[in-house]
Amino acid sequence: MNFIRKMSTNVAKYRYNHTMYRIRDPKASLKFYTEILGMKLFDEHHSEEAKFSLYFLGYEDPASDGLVRLARQGLLELTHNHGTENDASFAYNTGNGDQGGYGHIAITVDDLTAACARFDKFGVKFVKRPEEGRMRHIAFIADPDGYRVEILENPMV
Repeated sequence: MNFIRKMSTNVAKYRYNHTMYRIRDPKASLKFYTEILGMKLFDEHHSEEAKFSLYFLGYEDPASDGLVRLARQGLLELTHNHGTENDASFAYNTGNGDQGGYGHIAITVDDLTAACARFDKFGVKFVKRPEEGRMRHIAFIADPDGYRVEILENPMV
């Protein structure tokens, strides 16, 4: 007997939908991603019973107008476990400490120098400024939980 069922799927239809970060304080994280990085909150889900909330953010794209969340590409999902915002000492492992592991997400901007000056104005924490080190074409900033965000200039925008 053949117990292996032959399945068919078209990988040409696969799409990258989102990356998920666990966050301590949704107010701080939503402010960072929407007001500082300019993302839009596309969807959110709250489960009082399970004590968590999900926030889906991304950038406006005319090709994605009117699409539901699962049809969009390149979203960031912020997952908040209720109660963590009340514990000032609570922190998630971002994968960038002594253990290493996880890296970062990357955002492209129209002008790296101007973007960095704007981040300074908002008091954003820099992990690496463009003038530091050998890689002068990039910056790294940290979100409220310490996740790293690479900032790259895209001359095409």
